[in-house]
Formats: sequence, C-alpha cells, structure tokens
Amino acid sequence: MSKLYIVPTPIGNLDDITLRAVRVLREVDLILAEDTRTSSVLLRHLGIEKRLHAHHKFNEHATAAVVAETIAAGRTVALISDAGTPGISDPGFLLVRTCVEQGIEVETLPGATACIPALVQSGFPCDRFCFEGFLPQKKGRNKRLQELASEERTMVFYESPYRVVKCLEQFVETFGAERPVSVSRELTKKFEQTVRGTAGEVLEHFRRTEPRGEFVLVVAGRPKAGKARRDESENEEYDER
Repeated sequence: MSKLYIVPTPIGNLDDITLRAVRVLREVDLILAEDTRTSSVLLRHLGIEKRLHAHHKFNEHATAAVVAETIAAGRTVALISDAGTPGISDPGFLLVRTCVEQGIEVETLPGATACIPALVQSGFPCDRFCFEGFLPQKKGRNKRLQELASEERTMVFYESPYRVVKCLEQFVETFGAERPVSVSRELTKKFEQTVRGTAGEVLEHFRRTEPRGEFVLVVAGRPKAGKARRDESENEEYDER
C-alpha cells in the first residue's frame, strides 16, 4: 500500500534505531534523505543498499508536490533526516502537510530525538514542557525570549556550539542568573555530557570550556507565585533558626 513513512534515525549511536525502522527502510521503494552523504553511512551500517534522494530545506518547497504525486502513483516512500525525527527542527513538515492535504496516508514511526533524553535527565519537571527548538538567530530572538520569561513549564532549546555562550548570556539576562539550567551535548555519543547548575554557573563553565558538539539546553520554568513565596518563607524560617 502506498504511503509516506516518517522514519527517525539515531542522533549519534548508530545502534539506536528500531527493528521496525530498519524493516521499513529495506522495504520502501524510495528513501528521501536530508543529506545523502550522512544517511549513506547509516544505510551501510545497516546493510541496506538503496539509492537516496535529497530532500532538504533548500529544495523541499519544490519537491514536496512531486514526492506526493510519486506516492499517489502507488510507491512507498520513507523520509529520514540527518539525525532524529524528521519534522522536528528538520525538513519534513511541508511534505507531511502536502500528503495530508492530498489524502495520502502518512505513518510516523517512534524513535530517536535529542529533546526527550535531555529533558528527562535535566531533573526538571517533564510532565508538561515547552519545546522551542532553535531560537531565531537574529530578528525576533530577544522578543521570543521575553515572551518566555513568564513561562512556568520547563523549556527545551536546540543550539549550535558557536552560539551556546551567547544563548546562555541571553538566558541570564532574560530569566535571571539563578534560574536552573541543564545543558546536554553529544547525546548518545562517546563524549556525552550534561552540565547542570544555575544559568550563571553554566554560562561560566562554557566560557572556560569551548563548546563542542550538538547542544540541547533545558531551562526550568518560572516558579509559580505561590511556590516562590513559600520557598522564600521557608528560607526566612531557616535563617531565624
């Protein structure tokens, strides 16, 4: 049956792929990849010999309709990105929307994403959270951070190693130097690391240590007014004792 499969790929460790994902990649007629060179490494690791077709942010507007027509004609297509789940800060949304609008079946497989491991191991509440992905690089960045200043849910951001220090500086300015922050890098890879502390402490760490790798920044939400007053009251009682 013709359909579009959204197939998550490992974010680092190549063994972090499901058996179902491997089966789908072996059986589909066509695999779309964000970067064919990167995805070729994964397919070779899995022993899959299949030609890859490029589908990335620079051509997805032009190719989405063509791919949808291909599926409608009776072929099965899998979309993968360089790492993680397509559509989450990666190409995929436009193709999925096009297929949905044309009544083409879309099946999304569960699998790897950097967001959830970083969130869970932060130690912050994760029953409800706010995923922000990559902040705007220039226009609208400060405005978006100001809008999040009152956010009470845990917040999750992706960031380039080249902007991590600047991003943490903005967190200090917007959320305050004492706001708890957890920064994970190179998740599932050999040099995986998570640095926890206040925004000010984590900023100083990465000022001293050059940021390298892929980063996920998790920020605790603003304490609710009632809880903040209770904490302040408890601290006053402790000081009196």
